[in-house]
Formats: sequence, C-alpha cells, structure tokens
Amino acid sequence: MAVTVLGLGPMGRALAGAFADAGLRTTVWNRTPGRDRELLERGAVGAASAAEAVAASEVIVVCVVNYDAADAVLRRDEVEAALKGRTVVNLTADTPARARDTAAWAAAHGVRYLDGAIMTPVTTIGTPEAVVLHSGPEDLYRELVPVREALGGTHTHLGEEPGRAAAYDIALLDIFWTAMAGFAHAVAVARAEGITARELAPFAQGIGAILPPLFAQTATDADDGSYSGEGNPLTSAVSSMSHIVHVSESHGIDAGVMRAAEGMARRAVGLGHGQDGFLRVAEVIGRTRASAAHHKQEIPVGLLDRHS
Repeated sequence: MAVTVLGLGPMGRALAGAFADAGLRTTVWNRTPGRDRELLERGAVGAASAAEAVAASEVIVVCVVNYDAADAVLRRDEVEAALKGRTVVNLTADTPARARDTAAWAAAHGVRYLDGAIMTPVTTIGTPEAVVLHSGPEDLYRELVPVREALGGTHTHLGEEPGRAAAYDIALLDIFWTAMAGFAHAVAVARAEGITARELAPFAQGIGAILPPLFAQTATDADDGSYSGEGNPLTSAVSSMSHIVHVSESHGIDAGVMRAAEGMARRAVGLGHGQDGFLRVAEVIGRTRASAAHHKQEIPVGLLDRHS
C-alpha cells in the first residue's frame, strides 16, 4: 500500500516515519518546506505540491493543526481533482461538526473518507502504546489494516457516523486539559505555601491514580441514574472546594476554575442533590443546556432577529 502524509508537524512526521519504517511506500508534503529531510533519509519521497503528493498514493493521511488548515490544502481545485476515487484518513483534531462537514464534502467529490483521533503523544506512534480512534464506513476501516498496523498500538472503530471520533477526542481532551489546569493551579498554590513542584509531584501522582477506578464506577452511576454519594457526597465536595478557593485567593492566586467547579456543585446541591456523588453535576449542567435550547426555540423569530 502507498500512503501520502500531508502535514509534517511533530505528529505528521511521526506518522510518516512509522509508515516508512513499516515498508509502506510513503510520500510526504508540507506547506513549509524543509521538514522532510529526516523522512527522506528513512526512505520517504518528497512531493513538490499537495496535488502531486495526493496523486502518488491511494491513501492520503492528513495531520495538520485544525480543519481550517486541512480545508486550505484539500479543497483546492487541483487537489480535489487528484483526490477523486482515493481515500482520505483525516487524523487532524477539530470538532465533530467539522468532521461531519468534511465527510459530506468528501462524498460530494468522490473521495472515500475516514475520520480519526490520535489519543496518545508523538512518542507512542509506531509502538504498542499508540491509541487511535476512527469513525466512518466500517468496510473502509477494515481495508486499511496495513495503515493501522504501521502505526502500532490499539485502533478502535467507533461507528459509521463520521463525527464520533472527534466527539470522543473532545470529551477525552476535556479530561486531560482540565486535569493539567488543575495541576498547574495546584503548583501555584503549593509554591505559595512553600512547597516545590517536585515535592508535590509524587503525591499528585497518587491523586491521579485514584481517578481511573472512580471514572469506571461513576460512569456506571451516571448511566443508570443512581449517582451514589456514599463516602463523598456533594456537600462534602463543596466544602473542600471552598477551602481551595479561600487559600488560593488569600495568596492572590486566581481561583476562577475552582470557583466554576464549586458553582456547579452548589447548583446541584441547591436542586436537592447534596447527598449524591459529584457526577450528578453532569446531569445538572446538561439539563441547563437542554433548557436553554428549549427556551431559544420558544423565542419568536422576529425577537431573535432584533437582538442578534
């Protein structure tokens, strides 16, 4: 199988290197020249243009910063013409709506399309630690065994609806970045109390290790509607959150993120869920979204026009 990689940022270079190392005929192209030097030494072939790169392979893997960048490459007339009848595997991160839009564009231009999300760092590509999610036609996913095997790790087909991989990506990155924001805030508070980041880190890792079993347990609670608060009800969570806010602000440290979390928890308590577990918050904020959408539908169109 011949594979073209469009986009040679750190992840794109890792993908192309894995394909070349696996013996796939690999063509590479990047808007900024000069990033393919190491890949050429590993056996990849450089292309002078995106259209030339597309024409070189039956499978086109796209990995750029977002779908605006992907569209700027793929939706040129000469590239669209070269893509007809070929397969695009888009591993660019963006929103589910953008993934669906790109899938519709691909169908309209005779392009076979599979969307995907890489859930592990650059260093995992080509190793057993890589994790890649896919959505789109299952038959196409199954055809691409050589591509998946070259990337290593585990690959999961999430369904034919093209936005599902991006939806998982958004939800999982939500966990990652809020956790990293929490750690950054914790480091600021610890430093204010005379504790170094290195001193805090071993205990932070211990807190992190508590989370995986909690995710599994509370996910079950959320899906069956039980939201058990046994051992740590929302009232207790609100109390500890208020302490974090107090200490942070006593040192002049912005506590906006924790104030937001505390506010969501207090809202749930105010609705009578004080003895439930923290994940009851997901239902409460989801209910707020549904209520807002319903309210918007009830506003007369003319009123929306006047205020938009």
